[in-house]
Amino acid sequence: MRRLRMSTLYPIGALLVFILVCVQVNNQINNNLDISLNNYSETLTEEEAANERVIMEWPKCEQNMSAANISGFSSLPPHIQQFIYYRHCRHFPMLLDSPNKCGGSEKSSNVFLLLVIKSSPGNFDRREVLRKTWARERQHNGLWIQRIFISGTAGSGVEKVQLNKLLKAEQKEYRDILQWDFDESFFNLTLKQILFFEWMKHRCPDVHFLLNGDDDVFANTDGMVEYLRDLPGNNGSSHLYTGYVFENSAPARWTGSKYYIPKQITEFDKYPPYCGGGGFLLSGHTALAIHNMSASIEVHPIDDVYIGMCVEKAGLLPTVHMGVKTLGLAVHNQKMDEHDPCYIKGLLLVHRFLPAQMYLLWNKMNDPHLRCGVRF
Repeated sequence: MRRLRMSTLYPIGALLVFILVCVQVNNQINNNLDISLNNYSETLTEEEAANERVIMEWPKCEQNMSAANISGFSSLPPHIQQFIYYRHCRHFPMLLDSPNKCGGSEKSSNVFLLLVIKSSPGNFDRREVLRKTWARERQHNGLWIQRIFISGTAGSGVEKVQLNKLLKAEQKEYRDILQWDFDESFFNLTLKQILFFEWMKHRCPDVHFLLNGDDDVFANTDGMVEYLRDLPGNNGSSHLYTGYVFENSAPARWTGSKYYIPKQITEFDKYPPYCGGGGFLLSGHTALAIHNMSASIEVHPIDDVYIGMCVEKAGLLPTVHMGVKTLGLAVHNQKMDEHDPCYIKGLLLVHRFLPAQMYLLWNKMNDPHLRCGVRF
């Protein structure tokens, strides 16, 4: 009987030893993993660690195949079809973040003017010039100006990888880029706006004012600070949405137009008033109102029109600012130089400039020997 019991205990004991060994090995693996993760997290800055978390926040948005059942869908241009397939998408993985751009959400009221600049990944030369000219982060009259570039992804294959590496290298040096994992295109500019306002709500909720514009405009940001500072009774906590205002505009129904909008996107024949997307000024109050309204407004591919839709739903209106020239300058005097720094100093924003023109004009405007006035 004893022999039977001992023979029974041998395999049980062996099994227990095996289990103990497995537990020890597993604990050792977990300890090594914890050490590796700790070492990894120690090599990240606080900003990079936050970026790692944000990247995983949203899954890739999937194509809505049922959109193909819309009447007349097959006859639409490919870029229109692509827009409709993904029209429901509002959240995309974030590739680059700048969580401390405004000093953290609790200190964002220290930022008087936030420059929000739409830029495609390949526009390196434009971003570099802006960083040295009107978008340089600085104080003017004791008020802080900060900048952020907002971007998607461009190209495919090796080109896409290289452009992403370019933005990542810029981010390492300047910490001034927000990038999401969606395709750069004219019809996706609205996504940039929606995603930025969501980001602002969490990262920079208390900024006073914003310039929202393209990377090929010339902005007199010193003049903007002075104009905004002198607004009666508005430190950013009241409504402001000003620029070059389009009124009584209608969707372009001509298929050859860059702005072509078929009935499958909107059946409305008239847009609400809106500021031209090349550049306009917002108060922090209005920016957050746009964010709140956008949650219940279907995405429209023309970004400045979409902003106008959100503003209208909030019960607000744009105002005209004669110093914002998003359609460029109409100079009728042949003797007059449209790049005359004295003329530009009297404006807030002009569209559009090449990087070299922008660099030269900014330096002329900031020449301490520049004298503007009556000429004989």
